[in-house]
Amino acid sequence: MKGNKSFRNIYWLFLAPVLIVLLLVIVFPFIYGIGTSFTNSNGLDMTFIGLENYKALFQDRRFLESLNVTFWFSVVSVVLVNVLGLSLGVLVTSIKGKFATFLRTTFFVPNLIGGVILGFIWQFIFIQAFTAIAEATGIDFFSNWLATSVSGFWALVIVFLWQMGGYVMLIYISFLTSVSPTIIDSAKIDGANAWQVFWYIKFPAVAPAFTISLFLTLTNAFRLYDLNLTLTNGGPFGSTEMLAMNIYNTAFQEYSQGYAQAKGVLFFIIVTIVTVIQLRLTRKREMDA
Repeated sequence: MKGNKSFRNIYWLFLAPVLIVLLLVIVFPFIYGIGTSFTNSNGLDMTFIGLENYKALFQDRRFLESLNVTFWFSVVSVVLVNVLGLSLGVLVTSIKGKFATFLRTTFFVPNLIGGVILGFIWQFIFIQAFTAIAEATGIDFFSNWLATSVSGFWALVIVFLWQMGGYVMLIYISFLTSVSPTIIDSAKIDGANAWQVFWYIKFPAVAPAFTISLFLTLTNAFRLYDLNLTLTNGGPFGSTEMLAMNIYNTAFQEYSQGYAQAKGVLFFIIVTIVTVIQLRLTRKREMDA
């Protein structure tokens, strides 16, 4: 009994620093943020105003527009980045030798570049490089990529795919390589073509990968800020401003901390609901597979 008690004491001793950090960095600020959302805080003074901030959210046109942009960006990006990641995973696993390692590294490298740096790199590409191509070739497709809401939206999607595609690829590779080569060889001997091997053997094997990759890409898409800031800065005229940027601008440019916290709380609720639904659906698919 003394041994078990001593073990528990040591266990909590080692766990205590982590719990303290979690409380100070996540739990207490989260609770404080919820409390602040019921005030008119400007960062210095605050007065309790009840649900007024939450009522104002549904009449805030710019907030609702940013929510709409974030929703559509998340839907488009999550679908495309998983299609791209799975395609790259199938491509790399079908190639043998050092060239496969080279491709894995090449596809993954963009994920190592910080979002701010990545945004400025692609801003140069869209503005300088694409404009030069448009002037040299006369093809309008390459001109004014960040000048309209539609092209700005797709510019964000392209950069997000370029950054996340290789990362998602590694998740799918880990499950694709777990498929026994014997099963694949047997299917080929039975006359299965490449598509049938993928659809009936490889694709069911990556069902757990969908849960992981969808969760990661969905959360990253919803909370995207750095690329939004450096690539379009929400322009033109706020048409590509996503929810994270809208909350930041409300808090630190308009100095309306209480209202920004209300937006943050609603944002948290939306992300939580979407994530729970996504996890339930993908896990159900895993069991069916």
